[in-house]
Amino acid sequence: MVLTDTHAHLYTEAFDADRDEVMARARAAGVERFFLPAIDSSYDQAMKLIKAAYPDSVFLMTGLHPSHVGDSCQEELDRVEASLDKGGYVAVGEIGIDLYWDTSRLQDQIRAFRRQIRLAIKHDLPIVIHCRDAFEEIFEVLESERHERLRGIFHCFTGTFQQAEKAISLNMKLGIGGVVTFKNGKIDQFLSQVALDHIVLETDAPYLAPAPHRGKRNESSYIRFVAKRLAELYGISEEEIARVTTENSKAVFGC
Repeated sequence: MVLTDTHAHLYTEAFDADRDEVMARARAAGVERFFLPAIDSSYDQAMKLIKAAYPDSVFLMTGLHPSHVGDSCQEELDRVEASLDKGGYVAVGEIGIDLYWDTSRLQDQIRAFRRQIRLAIKHDLPIVIHCRDAFEEIFEVLESERHERLRGIFHCFTGTFQQAEKAISLNMKLGIGGVVTFKNGKIDQFLSQVALDHIVLETDAPYLAPAPHRGKRNESSYIRFVAKRLAELYGISEEEIARVTTENSKAVFGC
């Protein structure tokens, strides 16, 4: 059984003490592919180090996280553009809009989102979207930037069935992680109505650990709990969940 974690921040300080052990546990659990979204330039070197340590199983994205859109935004976006020009990245992410903590930089976030979408289209790469309290704003931008090359993943999808259908209509797959195992997660109430072809698995490690580890540090090996819950919802085997979602990830990232 080959599992793919399409979203894990394994390069962050949360894993500095035991990163190799975390990777070993993930591989023992069947996770063979790890896609690492960017946050900002402060993590560039750490991302490159883990890629060098696991060159055949770790894949890097570049991008500016919406929560890190600040006074140095233009310099950060220039760095994203330069990184894409050099190559070696499989996606632009995670990018998007986050209105949970602060709404004062909404227009800055929208401009950063648009620029990065256009860079992704230019380089024919998928995007990985961070959306928190901002579905309508995200959809408005995606609609206005429609392009035959525009595709990607709605990371940590926690919307409604109607929002899931909208995301899919915009050529996005749904990134499903630990929330699907939560008693109050809600997406488990309709997810089986979404064709499995539109789903990829993720952890968002070190965040959003699934039950029975909710509240603790998340890690890629825990993706098996997400796969198990999806197998229950779809009424198929965990092996089939792993197979289809891994194939879906290959369709998105091209690797």
